[in-house]
Amino acid sequence: MLSINIPKHTTPDQYELGEVPSLTVEHPTDILIKVHAASINPIDVKKAAGATKAVLKDRFPYKIGYDCAGTVLDTGAQVTRFKAGDEVFVRLPECHRGAWSELARSTEEFVALKPKSISMEDAASIPLACMTALQALRGYDGNLEGKTVFIPAGLGGTGIFGCQLAKNIFRAGKVITTVSTNKVDKVKELLGEGIVDEIIDYKKLDPMTVIPPRSVDFIFDTTGSAMQYLSLLSPKGAIVTVSILTSGDVLQNSSVMRRSPDKQDKAIVPFPIRIALNFLDWIRRARASRYGVKYSSIFLEPNATDLDSIREWVEKGKVRTIVGTKAHFKDIAAVRNACQVVYDGKGGIGKSVIVFV
Repeated sequence: MLSINIPKHTTPDQYELGEVPSLTVEHPTDILIKVHAASINPIDVKKAAGATKAVLKDRFPYKIGYDCAGTVLDTGAQVTRFKAGDEVFVRLPECHRGAWSELARSTEEFVALKPKSISMEDAASIPLACMTALQALRGYDGNLEGKTVFIPAGLGGTGIFGCQLAKNIFRAGKVITTVSTNKVDKVKELLGEGIVDEIIDYKKLDPMTVIPPRSVDFIFDTTGSAMQYLSLLSPKGAIVTVSILTSGDVLQNSSVMRRSPDKQDKAIVPFPIRIALNFLDWIRRARASRYGVKYSSIFLEPNATDLDSIREWVEKGKVRTIVGTKAHFKDIAAVRNACQVVYDGKGGIGKSVIVFV
């Protein structure tokens, strides 16, 4: 089968399209999926560049991608929720990474039926980013209803979902976001009326001078800038970041360390790295505690239960996706360009998708 892959850790300009061994159902819990579309996420391109090579040894050729939507081709004998022909979407586990391929394989615990109301391309753009936002918002101790939530980069791949979930699902009273000058007018157009209450043009204004001190209850950090906003948070406020490295303990226990479908089969974070990451995390938590703020950094824990909830919200019109760029998988130059924008973290709107059908 054809797959976008790399012979060594590298940046998007070196991505290759080539033949790799095809996939089949090997275990009773396997689901084999014909990929129609796959999305490009920061973790896809950062990990392909070697972001986790110090703690996780990858095999080559390295198949890229975690998110995809497609049609079930075959299932193992123990699969009960899906059958051939079902349209599904999934955030693949680390041990089955390789969504940017003609075929993908997963186990049932990660797969959900695709929302019927949207295209394959739109569905592929949702799993990783929307689940990440959902799990981050759950990191607030208590009820976010009526609270003030600050989500930088509201038109970024994760921010688009964070803003919608905060308002429509968690019922935040006020949602604040930042965008660049040319995107200010697009926020209401793309996310809908009433989702974002305050839009800050970060090219012209510093959020620190616009948002009153101690007025924010929760920050969902999608840009790695959380610590500079500590003074904006109210006592007992919270920050959850997905853009700063977690503690070594969180990393060790995360799904990214799973080497096989067996949950107990995990790679081991080297002890010095684990201690160093724990220490850096402790410093950030200590800084936050001086303001009475709870700080945490998380890894996504993919699962079908969250995807099923997201599917329902999409079908009820409470969550929408934004696909800004599409590239056909055989146009490797276009794929490389789209991946480079995600790698650089600048200039894109919403999600970028690779099309296979």
